[in-house]
Amino acid sequence: MEAQKEAITAFASRENIEITRWFEEQETAAKVGRPIFTKIVQDLKRGKADGLICHKLDRLTRTLKEYSILGDLIDAGIDVHTAVDSLDFRSRGGRLTAEIQAVMAADYIRNLREETLKGMTGRLKQGLYPFRAPIGYLDTGRGQLKTPDPERAPLIKEAFELYASGQYSMKKLWPEMQRRGLTNRMGGKLSLHGLETILGNSFYVGVIHIKRTGATFPGAHEPLIAPALFGRVQDIKAGKCGPKVTKHNHTYRGLFRCGECGGPMVPERQKSWVYYRCPVKDCATKCVREEVIASAIDACLENSELTERSAKDAKVQIATWVREAKTKDQTRGLNLRRDNLVQRQHRLTDALVDGLISKAVFNERQKGLVLEEQALRAEAQAGADLAQKAAQVGSLIELTKTLVQSHQLADRAEKRRIVESTTSNRMVIGKKVYLEPRKWLVEVKNLPSTPGGDPSRSIDRTLSATPSGVLDLAKEIEPSKVRKHGFKKRDFNKAT
Repeated sequence: MEAQKEAITAFASRENIEITRWFEEQETAAKVGRPIFTKIVQDLKRGKADGLICHKLDRLTRTLKEYSILGDLIDAGIDVHTAVDSLDFRSRGGRLTAEIQAVMAADYIRNLREETLKGMTGRLKQGLYPFRAPIGYLDTGRGQLKTPDPERAPLIKEAFELYASGQYSMKKLWPEMQRRGLTNRMGGKLSLHGLETILGNSFYVGVIHIKRTGATFPGAHEPLIAPALFGRVQDIKAGKCGPKVTKHNHTYRGLFRCGECGGPMVPERQKSWVYYRCPVKDCATKCVREEVIASAIDACLENSELTERSAKDAKVQIATWVREAKTKDQTRGLNLRRDNLVQRQHRLTDALVDGLISKAVFNERQKGLVLEEQALRAEAQAGADLAQKAAQVGSLIELTKTLVQSHQLADRAEKRRIVESTTSNRMVIGKKVYLEPRKWLVEVKNLPSTPGGDPSRSIDRTLSATPSGVLDLAKEIEPSKVRKHGFKKRDFNKAT
């Protein structure tokens, strides 16, 4: 800028031109709609000056559209001068030279843009992100992978996990993450829009999505979250996983449904007591206290707890299963799914080439396929990481030894996680609460008794309820409701 200003001052001195005002444009001359350029044109049209001096023509404009505007000013009698090459815009030859330079400058910019895009696309195809790292990652230099930020990366994981729990709306999660220390790139306060951007950015799952073009590429950087967690967050944001905003954060909100009509049991506080009621008018199910629900949960979990010896035997057998988890059949199945994914990608590309789908549809479906590819990679990695898998299974077995105590001592959010991960088919009929342990929990409990075959069970996946009515469920539920809630008729017959 200083060199250009000196050249313009020297030219004005030689030509006896008085400079009344200076303009400095910080944006590239290759961009249309620059505010300073627009201001210059407006002032010249209003007669605030007789002419304009620029350093060089390509410093003033590199687009044919803006050169056309400049030509209109010259035709209107406004003097335009270039300090370096001294083009004479009044003569035919000078005007022709200026137009040739304008065309060459425009072509230079087009070529530069193409080469830049080509280089960026090459980086993206290599799995490298050529732009500034998002919050939670650090830039390590040109052509290098983005690396997790040791301070912000754990907070990004927490943000996804908290939102996926269903206990936080976006507006509730925002102050919570601020309290935990999540900041923007500059270390300042993270905005609500910034948090929304983070939760919608597939970069954290290992997928690079270019919003401007709609293109999607598999990234080579280290993901911060699992594809399943990212998918759940997107479903919640899209309103596919129930309400995200609640006035009162009740413990078992959204976990139980009415066994009569299938509607959700809505919690409400009355005289310091929390009740769960069916909102459907004239439904036989009215309301039940939260303490009754908690007792039913404890009864279900108590029946699923392992003894110390059973837990030890289960650990031995499950550790053996983990070591043998990556069998040939599983590897073959993973390869078949990967081949199927490649074929779908090829068919999608063919559909675009043949004009069967638009570019926008192609980009949207391509993003889904890339996310699916990332999920397959994560699954393959999880199968290979047997040590981590064994540790997770060990923690799971330890949890099954003290399920009731863990549920009773946990905070509200942890209680919800325990109930969601260990029970299923949760419902209320009349004044009675019914639920059953999840399949994995039943299989773990019965695993030690049958080392060489399927788990032996003294009973089927029997419904657990308040002590007053475990075996009356088959009599109280009409046959038409059995299929709706996912139970089989033989289960009720055996239970009865």
